[in-house]
Amino acid sequence: QVQLVESGGGLVRPGGSLTLSCTVSGRTSGQSFMAWFRQAPGKEREWIAATFWNIATTYATNSVRGRFTISKDNAKNTLYLQMNMLKSDDTAVYYCAAGRYYSTYVQDFDDWGQGTQVTVSS
Repeated sequence: QVQLVESGGGLVRPGGSLTLSCTVSGRTSGQSFMAWFRQAPGKEREWIAATFWNIATTYATNSVRGRFTISKDNAKNTLYLQMNMLKSDDTAVYYCAAGRYYSTYVQDFDDWGQGTQVTVSS
């Protein structure tokens, strides 16, 4: 079975940085697409960044582009999200997800991690 486990969340001050990790096990060859989502209380789950295991291209939504960087270590089966210049609006539960093709929609992803809380506050 596929298992995704996020880690690295925590409390950080505005302007600070944090790096999230997502370790993946049991991924099928067809599940080549990985994405980060976040969800704040009372809001829809939001796609924020994505990449492929086998392609270097990265994608990011406008609200985080230039501040967040998605990367991966294929040998470690680990996906990362480096977050810089954090704002209070970045406060949310962050999830990693695996899918079979490029998408920004929650429904198109097959497997999800449990989420890790990121709180940006002074």
